[in-house]
Amino acid sequence: MRLLRVENIIKNKKQFLDLLLLADEQEDMIDKYLSDGDLFALYDDDLKSVCVVVHINNNTCELKNIATYEEYQGQGYGRALINFISNLYKEDYQTMLVGTGKVPEILSFYESCGFKKSHRVKNFFTDNYHHPIFEGDIQLVDMIYLKKDL
Repeated sequence: MRLLRVENIIKNKKQFLDLLLLADEQEDMIDKYLSDGDLFALYDDDLKSVCVVVHINNNTCELKNIATYEEYQGQGYGRALINFISNLYKEDYQTMLVGTGKVPEILSFYESCGFKKSHRVKNFFTDNYHHPIFEGDIQLVDMIYLKKDL
């Protein structure tokens, strides 16, 4: 049985930039939420995953970034981190949002974690990023939001 440990990172959040860039490849976009967001790092001996959660309003928080090192993807670390933050934030919020591109595998992952499709922001990726963003061979255009009742 593995012993997972999650730490809330208060200082020097940029030390995790390499991992955050796996999920959001433009640093100035990460800068918009990293300083005000809650950063969590999941360890299983060494660092496996990170995520950032931000306050939206009194009822809602948003998972802005979640990333697992490529060699550890598919081993349950992202799911464990989502379970951890869902349990942590249910005391203070009713709903958690997450936004992603229209990528079937990623949407399926979030749905398997209890999220349901909520709404779409047209042209989010083309309007907010300096260059086209691709996930595999899929160009991201609209932001697809999912929500989860906590």
